[in-house]
Amino acid sequence: MKPALLAAIAAAAALSASAAPAAAPKTAVFAGGCFWSVEHEMATLPGVSDVVVGYAGGRSANPTYGNHEGHLEAVRVTYDPALISYERLVDGFFHRIDPTDPGGQVCDRGPSYRTAVFVADDAERAAAERVKAKVASELRKPVATAIRQAARFWPAEAYHQDFARKNPARYAQYRTGCGRDARLRAVWGARYAGHAAAAKISRR
Repeated sequence: MKPALLAAIAAAAALSASAAPAAAPKTAVFAGGCFWSVEHEMATLPGVSDVVVGYAGGRSANPTYGNHEGHLEAVRVTYDPALISYERLVDGFFHRIDPTDPGGQVCDRGPSYRTAVFVADDAERAAAERVKAKVASELRKPVATAIRQAARFWPAEAYHQDFARKNPARYAQYRTGCGRDARLRAVWGARYAGHAAAAKISRR
């Protein structure tokens, strides 16, 4: 085959590869206590492009901050599966909460602050269960975080969205007063993955 023809074929192959469609973004829903904190911390994961706070898991329609009985405070994470797998995303979530707490998270107590991973299908459930089992082995304690079937996610009010960035002083005061970082460092030690978010707030 002539060199010129070989070069043309190679160029065509390169062009075809570069034109290949990117992986479509996916979403995942997690509940980890205060949704301000989970939003702020999950946004630090590579491959995450957007995090929206809201409510999930309840039966009532159109829940609000003042009336979301039965729902958990939750976040909907948009991520690029070419950059981070669902299993790694779940692992990142677990390392940003206290998964051993059945009654809420740190200073936020009650049913709406319980932790959960909402799974959309059998593959996600299997991945989430693998991570949960690994975490239980890592911490040598029972894990209270539930693996729940996906339910409708209801976005929260606009003033709750991106709260840490828009209200850094108020969020830093809440985070420090709640003792989130101290508690999660006690749970995870040097493995606490929320330190990046904590450091970002402390530098403001």
